[in-house]
Amino acid sequence: MAQAASKTCEICVSAPGSQYCLECEQYFCENCKTFHIRQKLSKNHQFQSSSDVIPEGKSRCKEHNEDVSFVCNTCNVAVCSSCVTGSHTGHAFSKLKDSISQLKEKNKKDLQRKVHETTQNMKKMEESLKAFDVKVEVVVKAITEEGTKIKAMVDKCIAQMIASVKDQSKTEKDKLTKIIADRKMDLKAGSNLDKKIYELDKTRNDGKLLQSLQKLTEDIAKLTIEPIPEFPDIQYTAKPVTDNDIKQLFGIFIISGVRTQHIGNREKELPKTKSDYEQDTKPKEEGKYLYRCNRCG
Repeated sequence: MAQAASKTCEICVSAPGSQYCLECEQYFCENCKTFHIRQKLSKNHQFQSSSDVIPEGKSRCKEHNEDVSFVCNTCNVAVCSSCVTGSHTGHAFSKLKDSISQLKEKNKKDLQRKVHETTQNMKKMEESLKAFDVKVEVVVKAITEEGTKIKAMVDKCIAQMIASVKDQSKTEKDKLTKIIADRKMDLKAGSNLDKKIYELDKTRNDGKLLQSLQKLTEDIAKLTIEPIPEFPDIQYTAKPVTDNDIKQLFGIFIISGVRTQHIGNREKELPKTKSDYEQDTKPKEEGKYLYRCNRCG
């Protein structure tokens, strides 16, 4: 690339313009640069070496072919001095450099404000996410504790049912045991009478034997054979239980959807599909209504 021609200081118009002011778009020598940055209005101006920058030519008015140095605030367009007294007469104006400086400052502040606001929003969202995680843990703990409580209630109910079965079955067994004991007593009495018959068979036939046999006949008549009692029975009928029946024992949880804020203060909730848990635990209404009104629907 061809080297740019050396420039002369545009202030003293004698020394080489080795420095270029980006704000003023002018070449300065070292002495004029030092004086320039000592001025209150230009102390923050930025300089570059004239060998490192090749500034673009100033914009020129298409109508008058003059350098534009003003901004018509009414029309929001850059104009030259001839436009100020010509087609833009009576309009509000500002210097081009001032407008550029103000616009740069405005853009810088607006961007900083939005970056700061976004940073704060991100911080709040991260804090909210942590808080949401804590709430999730609380809900999980509550569900777990409720499940433990329900399990304990089920275990207690099982123990009570088993104890009731054993108590009632023991009562019936005791009844049957007593009946069996009574039957054994009758059987023993019969066995004793049988022995007496055996002994009487060895006795001489006389009047005394007759009396003994008559007494034996009466005793045998008193022996009764009780019918077999109806034996106790036990059975268990299981009740059909579904997953939904178990879920009905628990409480329910509700998660509100994420809402995003849009331009114009419009809110939009992100689509949220109902969980299988919510769908299963919702009471069914199938078959609730037998008829439909043709007018009301």
